[in-house]
Amino acid sequence: MRRQGGFTLIELLITIAIVAVLISIMLPALGGARSSARSFRCQMSQRAVAFDFAIFADDLLHGARGQDDRLPDDQFRLETFQEKQYQIDEFWGWGSTQVRELPFEGNDPMRCPSVEGPVELHRDTACSRGGVLPAKNISFGFNLRLHRIEEERDGRVGFYAVKLTTDILSHPGVPLLWDVDGAKADANGVSPVFSAPSMDSRGPFANDRYWFPGMRHAGSMNLTFIDGSVHATRRPLEDSLEWGYQPKLR
Repeated sequence: MRRQGGFTLIELLITIAIVAVLISIMLPALGGARSSARSFRCQMSQRAVAFDFAIFADDLLHGARGQDDRLPDDQFRLETFQEKQYQIDEFWGWGSTQVRELPFEGNDPMRCPSVEGPVELHRDTACSRGGVLPAKNISFGFNLRLHRIEEERDGRVGFYAVKLTTDILSHPGVPLLWDVDGAKADANGVSPVFSAPSMDSRGPFANDRYWFPGMRHAGSMNLTFIDGSVHATRRPLEDSLEWGYQPKLR
């Protein structure tokens, strides 16, 4: 009788070795493709937020501005825009519940897919006062210098709230939002919803207290400007000439 064919032990070991080599070659490529896909989705999310901001800032296109409706028609606060995006505080859009966890039925507009873990939205609470928690799971930070500015008065540098106008849209190269490291912000004792580098500050911005870029896309972070352009960068402070831009107090 003819012996039935099959693999010898040596042939089997060689086959396993070849498969292992192929897997070791393919895994980095697959990991890189997945990382690129997450970065692209993050960029799309940031671009969508910038588009919404352009509408919110436009005197002719904006809808309700919440409590900012009490301001002159041409003025608004950046934090109010944030709260409208999250649907918190005066924009609460989550029914009778006091706390809403995101993502919720696919609704999660302020999310980088590389950041794992949900965020909790708290009713009747502003963004910067714990309306969005925990800090470590917050994906995007907005330019703090568009929310508060440093100004020297009587020899002291103070921290002052500002109101924006549609004029902000005429500064396309000013950073609007970017990936942040929420855990580092929490360690600094601040909320990651606002961020800004120190530059030459001698006041509250000093010592990079509010600077915690999230370099989570293969060593890069996504940075979005007022005009909606998005850049992946390893050196964010070299990608904009307007990091120090501050609107005028009104």
